[in-house]
Amino acid sequence: MDPVIIVGAGPVGLTLALALARQEVPSVVLDEGPGKDEPRLARTVVLREDTAALLERLTGTPLAGAGVRWAGWRSMRRKQVTQEITFDDADPAPLHIPQHLLTDTLRAALAGERLVRVAVESRLDGLEQEPSGVTAHTRGPKATWWRGSHLVGCDGPRSTVRKLLDIRFPGRTAVERHAVAALRTELPWDDRALLHRTPPWRTSGPSAGEITGRPLPEGVWRLDWLLPPGKDLVTPELLVARVRETLAGWNGGTTPAYELLDTGVHTVHHRLARRWRAGRVFLAGDAAHLLGAFGTQGLDEGLRDADNLAWKLALAWHHGPHEALLDSYQAERRAVVAARLRAADQILPTLRGGPGIRAYVPGATRAHDALLTDGHLGRGRLGAPGAYAASPLAPRSLEAEVPVDTPPGAPVTDVRVTAEDGSFVRLRDRLGRGALIVLLIAPGTGVWERRHWVGAGIMPRLAAAVTALPSPAELLVAESYPGAAAHTVLLIRPDGHLVTALSGVRPADLYAAAEAAVGGAAEEEAEAGAGAR
Repeated sequence: MDPVIIVGAGPVGLTLALALARQEVPSVVLDEGPGKDEPRLARTVVLREDTAALLERLTGTPLAGAGVRWAGWRSMRRKQVTQEITFDDADPAPLHIPQHLLTDTLRAALAGERLVRVAVESRLDGLEQEPSGVTAHTRGPKATWWRGSHLVGCDGPRSTVRKLLDIRFPGRTAVERHAVAALRTELPWDDRALLHRTPPWRTSGPSAGEITGRPLPEGVWRLDWLLPPGKDLVTPELLVARVRETLAGWNGGTTPAYELLDTGVHTVHHRLARRWRAGRVFLAGDAAHLLGAFGTQGLDEGLRDADNLAWKLALAWHHGPHEALLDSYQAERRAVVAARLRAADQILPTLRGGPGIRAYVPGATRAHDALLTDGHLGRGRLGAPGAYAASPLAPRSLEAEVPVDTPPGAPVTDVRVTAEDGSFVRLRDRLGRGALIVLLIAPGTGVWERRHWVGAGIMPRLAAAVTALPSPAELLVAESYPGAAAHTVLLIRPDGHLVTALSGVRPADLYAAAEAAVGGAAEEEAEAGAGAR
Protein backbone atom coordinates (compact mmCIF):
# COMPACT_ATOMS: atom_id res chain seq x y z
CA MET A 1 0.00 0.00 0.00
CA ASP A 2 1.19 3.56 -0.71
CA PRO A 3 2.77 5.61 2.10
CA VAL A 4 1.16 8.59 3.80
CA ILE A 5 2.41 11.86 2.29
CA ILE A 6 3.25 14.51 4.90
CA VAL A 7 3.72 18.03 3.56
CA GLY A 8 5.94 20.07 5.86
CA ALA A 9 9.00 19.14 7.92
CA GLY A 10 8.37 21.21 11.02
CA PRO A 11 7.85 19.62 14.45
CA VAL A 12 4.24 18.60 13.68
CA GLY A 13 5.03 16.90 10.37
CA LEU A 14 8.11 15.12 11.74
CA THR A 15 6.20 14.00 14.85
CA LEU A 16 3.41 12.60 12.69
CA ALA A 17 5.94 10.67 10.58
CA LEU A 18 7.50 9.14 13.71
CA ALA A 19 4.11 8.31 15.21
CA LEU A 20 3.05 6.54 12.02
CA ALA A 21 6.34 4.64 11.84
CA ARG A 22 5.85 3.36 15.40
CA GLN A 23 2.62 1.83 14.11
CA GLU A 24 4.28 0.32 11.01
CA VAL A 25 2.92 2.87 8.54
CA PRO A 26 5.37 4.25 5.95
CA SER A 27 5.43 7.94 5.08
CA VAL A 28 7.12 10.45 2.81
CA VAL A 29 7.87 13.89 4.29
CA LEU A 30 8.03 16.67 1.70
CA ASP A 31 10.44 19.31 3.03
CA GLU A 32 10.66 22.50 0.98
CA GLY A 33 13.88 23.45 2.77
CA PRO A 34 17.40 22.00 2.86
CA GLY A 35 16.73 19.62 5.75
CA LYS A 36 18.05 21.76 8.61
CA ASP A 37 16.55 24.66 10.55
CA GLU A 38 18.35 27.94 11.20
CA PRO A 39 19.28 28.22 14.91
CA ARG A 40 17.07 30.88 16.52
CA LEU A 41 17.14 31.23 20.31
CA ALA A 42 14.36 33.83 20.12
CA ARG A 43 12.07 31.16 18.66
CA THR A 44 11.23 28.73 21.42
CA VAL A 45 8.30 26.55 22.43
CA VAL A 46 6.72 25.61 25.75
CA LEU A 47 5.38 22.07 25.95
CA ARG A 48 3.10 20.58 28.57
CA GLU A 49 4.66 17.74 30.51
CA ASP A 50 2.64 15.04 28.74
CA THR A 51 3.36 16.50 25.29
CA ALA A 52 7.07 16.50 26.05
CA ALA A 53 6.71 12.88 27.17
CA LEU A 54 5.07 12.05 23.83
CA LEU A 55 8.10 13.43 21.96
CA GLU A 56 10.54 11.62 24.23
CA ARG A 57 8.68 8.37 23.68
CA LEU A 58 8.75 8.79 19.90
CA THR A 59 12.37 9.92 19.63
CA GLY A 60 13.83 7.80 22.41
CA THR A 61 15.74 10.90 23.51
CA PRO A 62 15.40 12.87 26.77
CA LEU A 63 14.68 16.49 25.91
CA ALA A 64 15.74 18.01 29.21
CA GLY A 65 19.31 18.52 27.97
CA ALA A 66 18.13 20.64 25.04
CA GLY A 67 15.61 22.61 27.10
CA VAL A 68 14.72 23.53 30.66
CA ARG A 69 11.97 22.31 32.96
CA TRP A 70 11.44 25.32 35.16
CA ALA A 71 11.82 25.03 38.93
CA GLY A 72 8.88 27.38 39.41
CA TRP A 73 6.79 30.27 38.18
CA ARG A 74 6.34 33.75 39.62
CA SER A 75 3.70 36.36 38.76
CA MET A 76 4.33 39.99 39.71
CA ARG A 77 2.38 43.23 39.43
CA ARG A 78 4.40 46.40 39.93
CA LYS A 79 6.66 45.44 42.84
CA GLN A 80 4.36 42.84 44.40
CA VAL A 81 4.49 39.07 43.92
CA THR A 82 0.89 37.98 43.27
CA GLN A 83 1.45 34.27 42.69
CA GLU A 84 4.30 31.84 43.11
CA ILE A 85 4.34 28.17 42.05
CA THR A 86 7.00 25.55 42.76
CA PHE A 87 6.89 22.52 40.47
CA ASP A 88 7.26 18.96 41.73
CA ASP A 89 6.22 15.42 40.79
CA ALA A 90 2.58 16.15 41.63
CA ASP A 91 2.64 19.38 39.59
CA PRO A 92 5.24 18.83 36.85
CA ALA A 93 6.87 21.71 35.04
CA PRO A 94 6.44 22.41 31.35
CA LEU A 95 9.45 22.10 29.05
CA HIS A 96 10.93 25.22 27.43
CA ILE A 97 13.07 24.38 24.40
CA PRO A 98 14.42 26.20 21.32
CA GLN A 99 12.34 25.08 18.35
CA HIS A 100 15.35 24.32 16.16
CA LEU A 101 16.74 21.92 18.78
CA LEU A 102 13.39 20.18 18.99
CA THR A 103 13.33 19.83 15.20
CA ASP A 104 16.92 18.56 15.19
CA THR A 105 15.98 15.86 17.72
CA LEU A 106 13.04 14.74 15.59
CA ARG A 107 15.19 14.70 12.43
CA ALA A 108 17.85 12.63 14.18
CA ALA A 109 15.23 10.07 15.23
CA LEU A 110 13.92 9.90 11.66
CA ALA A 111 17.39 9.45 10.18
CA GLY A 112 17.47 5.80 11.16
CA GLU A 113 13.78 5.11 10.54
CA ARG A 114 13.29 2.63 7.68
CA LEU A 115 9.63 3.56 7.16
CA VAL A 116 10.17 7.30 6.66
CA ARG A 117 11.65 9.08 3.66
CA VAL A 118 12.38 12.81 3.89
CA ALA A 119 12.52 14.55 0.50
CA VAL A 120 14.33 17.90 0.87
CA GLU A 121 13.91 20.88 -1.45
CA SER A 122 10.53 19.51 -2.51
CA ARG A 123 7.85 22.18 -2.58
CA LEU A 124 4.27 21.06 -3.18
CA ASP A 125 2.54 22.75 -6.08
CA GLY A 126 -0.29 20.39 -6.98
CA LEU A 127 -2.35 17.51 -5.66
CA GLU A 128 -5.05 15.23 -6.98
CA GLN A 129 -7.10 12.64 -5.17
CA GLU A 130 -9.42 9.84 -6.09
CA PRO A 131 -11.11 7.05 -4.08
CA SER A 132 -7.97 4.90 -4.09
CA GLY A 133 -5.36 7.48 -3.07
CA VAL A 134 -3.65 10.85 -3.46
CA THR A 135 -1.10 12.11 -5.98
CA ALA A 136 1.09 15.12 -5.15
CA HIS A 137 3.47 17.05 -7.39
CA THR A 138 6.53 18.90 -6.12
CA ARG A 139 8.83 21.37 -7.78
CA GLY A 140 12.50 21.80 -7.04
CA PRO A 141 15.78 20.27 -8.21
CA LYS A 142 14.03 16.90 -8.56
CA ALA A 143 10.47 17.80 -9.52
CA THR A 144 8.34 14.69 -9.42
CA TRP A 145 4.98 13.10 -8.63
CA TRP A 146 4.36 11.28 -5.35
CA ARG A 147 1.70 8.67 -4.74
CA GLY A 148 0.17 8.20 -1.28
CA SER A 149 -2.71 6.57 0.55
CA HIS A 150 -3.48 9.85 2.35
CA LEU A 151 -1.90 13.31 2.55
CA VAL A 152 -1.52 15.53 5.63
CA GLY A 153 -0.77 19.24 5.31
CA CYS A 154 1.56 20.25 8.15
CA ASP A 155 2.91 23.15 6.10
CA GLY A 156 2.25 26.08 8.39
CA PRO A 157 0.16 29.25 8.39
CA ARG A 158 0.49 29.82 4.63
CA SER A 159 -0.34 26.18 3.91
CA THR A 160 -0.20 25.27 0.23
CA VAL A 161 -2.32 22.20 0.96
CA ARG A 162 -5.07 24.34 2.46
CA LYS A 163 -4.98 26.73 -0.48
CA LEU A 164 -5.07 23.93 -3.06
CA LEU A 165 -8.15 22.54 -1.30
CA ASP A 166 -9.70 26.05 -1.25
CA ILE A 167 -10.39 25.81 2.49
CA ARG A 168 -11.14 29.10 4.20
CA PHE A 169 -8.98 30.18 7.15
CA PRO A 170 -10.98 32.90 8.93
CA GLY A 171 -9.98 34.64 12.14
CA ARG A 172 -8.17 37.65 13.54
CA THR A 173 -4.85 39.13 12.48
CA ALA A 174 -2.27 40.54 14.92
CA VAL A 175 -4.22 39.79 18.09
CA GLU A 176 -1.02 40.55 19.98
CA ARG A 177 2.55 41.56 19.16
CA HIS A 178 5.60 40.90 21.28
CA ALA A 179 9.18 42.11 21.02
CA VAL A 180 11.46 39.16 21.78
CA ALA A 181 15.09 38.92 22.87
CA ALA A 182 17.27 35.96 23.78
CA LEU A 183 20.21 36.90 25.96
CA ARG A 184 22.73 35.34 28.29
CA THR A 185 22.73 36.98 31.70
CA GLU A 186 22.14 36.38 35.40
CA LEU A 187 18.73 37.15 36.89
CA PRO A 188 17.66 36.98 40.54
CA TRP A 189 15.24 34.09 39.87
CA ASP A 190 17.65 31.40 38.65
CA ASP A 191 15.61 28.81 36.74
CA ARG A 192 12.16 30.17 37.62
CA ALA A 193 10.01 31.72 34.88
CA LEU A 194 8.43 35.11 35.46
CA LEU A 195 5.39 37.08 34.34
CA HIS A 196 5.69 40.76 35.32
CA ARG A 197 2.69 43.03 34.68
CA THR A 198 2.85 46.85 34.93
CA PRO A 199 6.49 46.99 36.07
CA PRO A 200 7.37 50.16 38.00
CA TRP A 201 9.55 51.64 35.30
CA ARG A 202 8.85 53.04 31.87
CA THR A 203 10.65 52.68 28.58
CA SER A 204 11.56 55.66 26.42
CA GLY A 205 8.33 54.99 24.53
CA PRO A 206 4.98 53.55 25.72
CA SER A 207 4.92 51.66 28.97
CA ALA A 208 6.04 48.04 28.76
CA GLY A 209 2.84 46.69 30.25
CA GLU A 210 3.76 43.03 30.42
CA ILE A 211 7.08 41.17 30.38
CA THR A 212 7.66 37.43 30.38
CA GLY A 213 11.03 35.94 31.28
CA ARG A 214 11.64 32.24 30.60
CA PRO A 215 14.95 30.45 31.22
CA LEU A 216 16.77 28.27 28.69
CA PRO A 217 19.92 26.16 29.18
CA GLU A 218 23.38 27.66 29.75
CA GLY A 219 22.22 30.87 31.41
CA VAL A 220 20.12 32.02 28.44
CA TRP A 221 16.76 33.77 28.90
CA ARG A 222 13.98 34.54 26.49
CA LEU A 223 12.29 37.85 27.30
CA ASP A 224 9.01 38.94 25.69
CA TRP A 225 7.54 42.45 25.92
CA LEU A 226 3.88 42.93 25.04
CA LEU A 227 3.75 45.76 22.50
CA PRO A 228 0.98 48.38 22.41
CA PRO A 229 -1.62 48.02 19.62
CA GLY A 230 -0.52 49.29 16.24
CA LYS A 231 2.22 48.61 13.75
CA ASP A 232 5.00 50.77 15.16
CA LEU A 233 8.41 49.58 14.02
CA VAL A 234 10.48 47.84 16.68
CA THR A 235 13.96 49.23 16.07
CA PRO A 236 17.17 47.68 17.42
CA GLU A 237 17.66 50.79 19.56
CA LEU A 238 14.22 50.43 21.14
CA LEU A 239 14.80 46.75 21.84
CA VAL A 240 18.19 47.35 23.45
CA ALA A 241 16.64 50.09 25.59
CA ARG A 242 13.95 47.70 26.79
CA VAL A 243 16.54 45.03 27.56
CA ARG A 244 18.65 47.42 29.64
CA GLU A 245 15.69 48.96 31.50
CA THR A 246 14.18 45.56 32.27
CA LEU A 247 17.44 44.06 33.53
CA ALA A 248 18.08 47.15 35.65
CA GLY A 249 14.54 47.04 37.03
CA TRP A 250 14.99 43.42 38.08
CA ASN A 251 18.47 44.02 39.58
CA GLY A 252 17.95 46.99 41.85
CA GLY A 253 18.65 49.68 39.25
CA THR A 254 21.96 48.29 37.95
CA THR A 255 22.10 46.66 34.52
CA PRO A 256 24.07 43.41 34.82
CA ALA A 257 26.39 42.18 32.08
CA TYR A 258 24.50 40.48 29.26
CA GLU A 259 25.10 39.04 25.81
CA LEU A 260 22.33 39.67 23.28
CA LEU A 261 22.04 36.49 21.19
CA ASP A 262 18.91 36.89 19.08
CA THR A 263 15.92 39.21 18.65
CA GLY A 264 12.62 39.23 16.84
CA VAL A 265 9.00 40.31 16.81
CA HIS A 266 6.37 37.64 17.49
CA THR A 267 2.93 38.39 16.09
CA VAL A 268 -0.01 36.32 17.34
CA HIS A 269 -2.88 35.51 14.98
CA HIS A 270 -6.08 33.62 15.82
CA ARG A 271 -7.40 31.58 12.90
CA LEU A 272 -9.26 28.31 12.45
CA ALA A 273 -9.65 26.39 9.18
CA ARG A 274 -13.25 25.65 8.22
CA ARG A 275 -12.44 22.03 7.41
CA TRP A 276 -9.62 19.79 8.56
CA ARG A 277 -10.45 16.91 6.24
CA ALA A 278 -11.24 16.79 2.52
CA GLY A 279 -11.44 13.18 1.35
CA ARG A 280 -8.02 11.64 1.82
CA VAL A 281 -6.36 14.96 2.71
CA PHE A 282 -6.04 16.39 6.25
CA LEU A 283 -4.70 19.56 7.86
CA ALA A 284 -2.71 19.68 11.12
CA GLY A 285 -0.80 22.20 13.19
CA ASP A 286 -0.54 25.79 11.98
CA ALA A 287 -2.09 24.81 8.66
CA ALA A 288 -5.32 24.13 10.58
CA HIS A 289 -5.19 26.66 13.43
CA LEU A 290 -3.29 29.62 14.81
CA LEU A 291 -3.45 30.61 18.48
CA GLY A 292 -1.06 31.95 21.05
CA ALA A 293 -2.40 34.95 22.98
CA PHE A 294 -1.80 34.92 26.75
CA GLY A 295 1.03 32.40 26.44
CA THR A 296 -1.07 29.58 24.96
CA GLN A 297 1.15 27.40 22.81
CA GLY A 298 0.01 26.64 19.27
CA LEU A 299 2.74 24.06 18.69
CA ASP A 300 1.61 22.04 21.69
CA GLU A 301 -1.84 21.79 20.11
CA GLY A 302 -0.29 20.90 16.75
CA LEU A 303 1.56 17.98 18.34
CA ARG A 304 -1.74 16.81 19.81
CA ASP A 305 -3.20 16.96 16.30
CA ALA A 306 -0.47 14.56 15.16
CA ASP A 307 -1.04 12.21 18.10
CA ASN A 308 -4.80 12.15 17.48
CA LEU A 309 -4.50 11.56 13.73
CA ALA A 310 -1.67 9.02 13.70
CA TRP A 311 -3.47 6.06 15.24
CA LYS A 312 -6.58 6.68 13.16
CA LEU A 313 -4.61 6.79 9.91
CA ALA A 314 -2.71 3.68 11.01
CA LEU A 315 -5.91 1.74 11.63
CA ALA A 316 -7.30 2.75 8.23
CA TRP A 317 -3.97 2.00 6.51
CA HIS A 318 -3.72 -1.51 7.98
CA HIS A 319 -7.37 -2.54 8.06
CA GLY A 320 -9.12 -0.65 5.27
CA PRO A 321 -11.70 2.16 5.26
CA HIS A 322 -12.67 3.61 8.63
CA GLU A 323 -14.46 6.74 7.48
CA ALA A 324 -16.18 7.54 10.77
CA LEU A 325 -12.88 7.13 12.61
CA LEU A 326 -11.08 9.47 10.19
CA ASP A 327 -13.96 11.98 10.38
CA SER A 328 -13.56 12.04 14.16
CA TYR A 329 -10.16 13.73 13.80
CA GLN A 330 -11.80 16.97 12.69
CA ALA A 331 -14.72 16.61 15.09
CA GLU A 332 -12.44 16.16 18.11
CA ARG A 333 -9.46 18.36 17.42
CA ARG A 334 -11.27 21.29 15.79
CA ALA A 335 -13.73 21.46 18.69
CA VAL A 336 -10.91 21.57 21.26
CA VAL A 337 -8.98 24.31 19.46
CA ALA A 338 -12.17 26.29 18.77
CA ALA A 339 -12.98 26.22 22.49
CA ARG A 340 -9.53 27.57 23.35
CA LEU A 341 -9.85 30.33 20.77
CA ARG A 342 -13.29 31.27 22.12
CA ALA A 343 -11.94 31.40 25.66
CA ALA A 344 -9.05 33.63 24.59
CA ASP A 345 -11.33 35.96 22.62
CA GLN A 346 -13.71 36.26 25.57
CA ILE A 347 -10.92 37.01 28.04
CA LEU A 348 -8.91 39.31 25.77
CA PRO A 349 -10.98 42.50 26.33
CA THR A 350 -10.87 42.02 30.09
CA LEU A 351 -7.14 41.43 30.37
CA ARG A 352 -5.96 43.84 27.69
CA GLY A 353 -8.50 46.63 28.16
CA GLY A 354 -8.03 49.70 30.31
CA PRO A 355 -8.19 49.51 34.11
CA GLY A 356 -11.90 50.47 34.19
CA ILE A 357 -13.83 48.59 36.80
CA ARG A 358 -10.83 46.41 37.66
CA ALA A 359 -9.56 49.12 39.98
CA TYR A 360 -12.73 48.81 42.09
CA VAL A 361 -13.22 45.03 42.15
CA PRO A 362 -11.32 43.34 44.98
CA GLY A 363 -9.21 40.44 43.78
CA ALA A 364 -9.66 41.21 40.06
CA THR A 365 -5.95 41.75 39.49
CA ARG A 366 -5.02 38.43 41.07
CA ALA A 367 -7.72 36.66 39.08
CA HIS A 368 -6.36 38.11 35.85
CA ASP A 369 -2.81 37.12 36.75
CA ALA A 370 -4.05 33.59 37.47
CA LEU A 371 -5.68 33.41 34.01
CA LEU A 372 -2.45 34.46 32.36
CA THR A 373 -0.51 31.92 34.41
CA ASP A 374 -2.93 29.21 33.23
CA GLY A 375 -2.20 30.08 29.62
CA HIS A 376 1.56 30.02 30.10
CA LEU A 377 1.60 26.79 32.11
CA GLY A 378 -0.95 24.78 30.13
CA ARG A 379 -3.79 24.61 32.64
CA GLY A 380 -7.26 26.08 33.21
CA ARG A 381 -9.54 27.58 30.55
CA LEU A 382 -6.70 28.96 28.49
CA GLY A 383 -4.21 26.12 28.58
CA ALA A 384 -5.48 22.75 29.79
CA PRO A 385 -5.45 19.85 27.32
CA GLY A 386 -8.84 19.35 25.75
CA ALA A 387 -11.17 16.43 26.39
CA TYR A 388 -13.22 14.69 23.71
CA ALA A 389 -16.37 14.29 25.79
CA ALA A 390 -18.66 14.98 22.81
CA SER A 391 -16.63 12.82 20.43
CA PRO A 392 -18.46 10.73 17.82
CA LEU A 393 -16.28 7.88 19.12
CA ALA A 394 -17.77 8.06 22.63
CA PRO A 395 -19.75 4.91 23.47
CA ARG A 396 -23.45 5.27 24.10
CA SER A 397 -25.05 4.20 27.40
CA LEU A 398 -23.17 1.38 29.13
CA GLU A 399 -24.80 -0.34 32.09
CA ALA A 400 -21.51 -1.00 33.89
CA GLU A 401 -19.93 2.44 33.41
CA VAL A 402 -18.56 3.97 36.63
CA PRO A 403 -16.90 7.34 37.33
CA VAL A 404 -13.18 7.74 37.99
CA ASP A 405 -11.17 10.92 38.45
CA THR A 406 -10.58 11.11 34.70
CA PRO A 407 -13.76 12.04 32.77
CA PRO A 408 -14.47 10.07 29.57
CA GLY A 409 -12.63 11.69 26.66
CA ALA A 410 -9.92 13.27 28.85
CA PRO A 411 -6.22 12.28 28.91
CA VAL A 412 -5.54 9.52 31.42
CA THR A 413 -3.25 9.87 34.42
CA ASP A 414 0.15 8.24 34.06
CA VAL A 415 0.48 5.33 36.54
CA ARG A 416 2.80 2.37 36.95
CA VAL A 417 1.46 -0.75 35.24
CA THR A 418 2.44 -4.37 34.78
CA ALA A 419 2.95 -5.28 31.13
CA GLU A 420 2.16 -8.66 29.58
CA ASP A 421 5.78 -9.78 29.98
CA GLY A 422 5.63 -9.07 33.72
CA SER A 423 7.76 -5.92 33.63
CA PHE A 424 6.79 -2.72 35.42
CA VAL A 425 6.44 0.27 33.07
CA ARG A 426 4.60 3.57 32.93
CA LEU A 427 1.17 3.58 31.33
CA ARG A 428 2.31 6.44 29.10
CA ASP A 429 5.04 4.20 27.63
CA ARG A 430 2.41 1.83 26.19
CA LEU A 431 0.58 4.53 24.23
CA GLY A 432 0.97 5.23 20.54
CA ARG A 433 1.28 1.62 19.41
CA GLY A 434 -2.00 1.50 17.52
CA ALA A 435 -3.71 -0.76 20.04
CA LEU A 436 -6.43 0.01 22.55
CA ILE A 437 -5.40 -0.47 26.17
CA VAL A 438 -7.49 -2.37 28.68
CA LEU A 439 -6.32 -1.52 32.20
CA LEU A 440 -7.44 -3.60 35.18
CA ILE A 441 -7.14 -2.03 38.64
CA ALA A 442 -6.05 -4.86 40.92
CA PRO A 443 -4.47 -3.95 44.31
CA GLY A 444 -1.67 -6.32 45.29
CA THR A 445 -0.51 -7.18 41.79
CA GLY A 446 2.45 -4.86 42.18
CA VAL A 447 3.73 -6.98 45.06
CA TRP A 448 3.48 -10.45 43.54
CA GLU A 449 5.10 -11.66 40.36
CA ARG A 450 2.75 -11.79 37.40
CA ARG A 451 2.90 -15.60 37.17
CA HIS A 452 1.20 -15.84 40.57
CA TRP A 453 -1.95 -13.89 39.60
CA VAL A 454 -2.24 -13.94 35.81
CA GLY A 455 -4.37 -17.10 35.89
CA ALA A 456 -6.32 -16.26 39.05
CA GLY A 457 -9.59 -14.49 39.85
CA ILE A 458 -11.09 -12.44 37.03
CA MET A 459 -7.94 -12.34 34.91
CA PRO A 460 -8.73 -15.31 32.61
CA ARG A 461 -12.21 -13.97 31.86
CA LEU A 462 -10.89 -10.48 31.18
CA ALA A 463 -8.08 -11.81 28.97
CA ALA A 464 -10.64 -13.74 26.92
CA ALA A 465 -12.80 -10.62 26.58
CA VAL A 466 -9.80 -8.58 25.40
CA THR A 467 -8.90 -11.20 22.79
CA ALA A 468 -12.44 -11.00 21.40
CA LEU A 469 -12.46 -7.20 20.94
CA PRO A 470 -13.05 -5.85 17.40
CA SER A 471 -9.67 -4.06 17.37
CA PRO A 472 -6.21 -5.02 18.67
CA ALA A 473 -5.87 -4.35 22.40
CA GLU A 474 -3.26 -4.77 25.11
CA LEU A 475 -4.16 -5.89 28.63
CA LEU A 476 -2.32 -4.11 31.45
CA VAL A 477 -2.73 -4.21 35.23
CA ALA A 478 -2.23 -1.43 37.78
CA GLU A 479 -2.19 -1.37 41.57
CA SER A 480 -4.33 1.77 41.59
CA TYR A 481 -5.73 4.59 39.51
CA PRO A 482 -7.12 7.91 40.81
CA GLY A 483 -10.77 7.51 41.76
CA ALA A 484 -11.00 3.86 40.65
CA ALA A 485 -12.16 1.03 42.89
CA ALA A 486 -10.63 -2.43 42.84
CA HIS A 487 -11.54 -4.45 39.73
CA THR A 488 -12.41 -1.36 37.70
CA VAL A 489 -11.58 -1.87 34.03
CA LEU A 490 -10.48 1.17 32.00
CA LEU A 491 -10.56 1.26 28.21
CA ILE A 492 -8.00 3.72 26.82
CA ARG A 493 -7.40 4.92 23.27
CA PRO A 494 -3.94 4.69 21.65
CA ASP A 495 -3.53 8.46 22.12
CA GLY A 496 -4.12 8.17 25.87
CA HIS A 497 -7.70 9.45 26.14
CA LEU A 498 -10.14 7.52 28.32
CA VAL A 499 -12.98 5.77 26.50
CA THR A 500 -14.79 4.47 29.57
CA ALA A 501 -14.38 2.87 33.00
CA LEU A 502 -16.40 -0.24 33.81
CA SER A 503 -17.25 -1.94 37.06
CA GLY A 504 -15.67 -5.37 36.78
CA VAL A 505 -15.40 -7.61 33.73
CA ARG A 506 -18.36 -6.87 31.48
CA PRO A 507 -17.51 -8.39 28.07
CA ALA A 508 -20.57 -6.97 26.27
CA ASP A 509 -19.98 -3.41 27.51
CA LEU A 510 -16.25 -3.66 26.86
CA TYR A 511 -16.90 -4.85 23.30
CA ALA A 512 -19.42 -2.06 22.67
CA ALA A 513 -17.03 0.59 23.99
CA ALA A 514 -14.13 -0.73 21.90
CA GLU A 515 -16.30 -0.84 18.79
CA ALA A 516 -17.35 2.78 19.36
CA ALA A 517 -13.75 3.87 20.02
CA VAL A 518 -12.63 2.76 16.55
CA GLY A 519 -15.66 4.25 14.78
CA GLY A 520 -17.67 1.08 14.33
CA ALA A 521 -20.77 2.35 16.09
CA ALA A 522 -20.69 5.64 14.16
CA GLU A 523 -20.35 3.74 10.88
CA GLU A 524 -23.42 1.63 11.72
CA GLU A 525 -25.44 4.73 12.61
CA ALA A 526 -24.45 6.41 9.35
CA GLU A 527 -25.42 3.35 7.32
CA ALA A 528 -28.72 3.06 9.17
CA GLY A 529 -29.47 6.72 8.47
CA ALA A 530 -28.65 6.30 4.80
CA GLY A 531 -30.92 3.27 4.62
CA ALA A 532 -33.79 5.15 6.24
CA ARG A 533 -33.50 7.92 3.65
